[in-house]
Amino acid sequence: MAKSGEKGSVLPIEGVTDLERVATAAPQESAAAADGEKDALPGTALEAVSTTASERLPFSKARCVALVTTIAAAPFLSTMAVQASVIILPTIGEELDIPVSRQQWIISAYNLTFGCFLLLWGRLADVYGRRMIFLWGSAAFTLTSIITPFIPNEIGFDIFRGLQGLAAAAMAPTALGILASTFAPGKTKDVAFGCFGAGAPLGGVFGNIFGGVVGEYLDWQWVFWLFGIIAGVSTVASYFVIPIPPLKEEQQPVVMRNTVDWLGGSLITIGLVMLVFALSEGNVVGWRTPWVPVLIVVALIVIIAFGFWQHYLETKTAKRPLMKMSIFKNGKFTAANVLMALFFSSFNNYLIFATYWFQDYQGHSVIQTTLRFLPNGITGILVATITGQILSRVPGDYILTFSTICVSISSMLFAIPIPVDTTYWAYGFPAMVLCVSGADTIFPVLTLFVAKTLPAEDASLGGALITAVGQIGRAIGLAIATAVQTAVVAREKGLNVDQIGTEGHKTEPWDDALKVGIRTTAWFNFGMSVATTFIVIFFIRGIGIIGGKGKR
Repeated sequence: MAKSGEKGSVLPIEGVTDLERVATAAPQESAAAADGEKDALPGTALEAVSTTASERLPFSKARCVALVTTIAAAPFLSTMAVQASVIILPTIGEELDIPVSRQQWIISAYNLTFGCFLLLWGRLADVYGRRMIFLWGSAAFTLTSIITPFIPNEIGFDIFRGLQGLAAAAMAPTALGILASTFAPGKTKDVAFGCFGAGAPLGGVFGNIFGGVVGEYLDWQWVFWLFGIIAGVSTVASYFVIPIPPLKEEQQPVVMRNTVDWLGGSLITIGLVMLVFALSEGNVVGWRTPWVPVLIVVALIVIIAFGFWQHYLETKTAKRPLMKMSIFKNGKFTAANVLMALFFSSFNNYLIFATYWFQDYQGHSVIQTTLRFLPNGITGILVATITGQILSRVPGDYILTFSTICVSISSMLFAIPIPVDTTYWAYGFPAMVLCVSGADTIFPVLTLFVAKTLPAEDASLGGALITAVGQIGRAIGLAIATAVQTAVVAREKGLNVDQIGTEGHKTEPWDDALKVGIRTTAWFNFGMSVATTFIVIFFIRGIGIIGGKGKR
């Protein structure tokens, strides 16, 4: 690796231990390096991009813009693939003959594989390089997006949705690592992280709009095919703009292949899949079915076994674990992960059940539902443009408090028993504006916070982990929320949960049971989002300003 003051001091983006070396260097070192390189570097390599003379770009401005755009497209597309499916969920369920109680698997299969494989992909990126894993993941995402609509049955469709999530998981930790190791601390890095952080929530917002417009005027399959086309273009662009890292001898793939913790990856994946499967199928077969609680207990045992196995690898062997349990000794980091899981569970559930409210309960068409999400998208763009600017000016815990309160109010507006004929502008509009304002600000804060809180050698793991818990939180939160809704609807109708959605027991627009079910779920989401506010106030307060060149 090049040292400070040497020509070409931009860090290589190969290994996990290099991820935040630039970010952990003292501001004085960055300034000295910039001064020493001022005359030595080619004119196309670095350019001044801020009011501070020491902050410089690793490439030409055009290439840096292209790099950030293609990298930010990864979380944008991967989240958009979830939310676009939500808006056309009833259409897919009808065509593939999937009961309402099992339609959530179209969403959960994707979120689950996404979350479960983030850590494993992060480790494989150490072995084979972030650039290679990112490109393979982007290419696989393209292929699975194109193939999935051709699958004619429920099981096959869910499997390919899982494969699509698996491909998306390859892009997330590698994208974060590429950005972190390419840009030095300062305004430019804040903007880059702001764009990356806004990608996921904006993808969720525009996913609903995209899915609604395409689903209304074209066959629903085109939602996936257009994803494939966009992802294909992004893959080609990534090939040209992501720099090729130098291969370091200590990171030779032949030497490092045997260090991948395949057992740990298998344990956490199997445990989480069993847990979500049991939570989901409890809605279908009934919670009193003997194997449902048994499977939940077994799943929890497997997940706990994963934790003990990781601790054993870290403390008793020289092999690198998939997840270092010691990083949870950092209380604020642990709280940030809990915050991430609960927040995005609430945010994801809000978007999904708001769709059900407009489309299933109020009986609006796909395009009418989409129009009600437009304020969400417009606000998302505005908030994303200023988030990178405020990271170096406003304390992180203030931003997090604002984010969690916004989503709390959004859920509450759908939970309170206002008259059903109340105008959309009185509750739907403010809820849409507030929810995306919270999501667009919380993710960049948490990712930068993790990068600056953990030691350099754990920064990549921390970034992958906090993204993973967000995705796993979405999957588990949706399973629980669906269980709550199904149970309430069944109670209101005097039926068993396994009868909901079957022939003769389907809900219709303006069904009181459906209204009560969705509102109860909104209260559940409100409870989770309020909990996140308390987490910020009591466990993450005092983190200070996390953007710019401040000390860790």
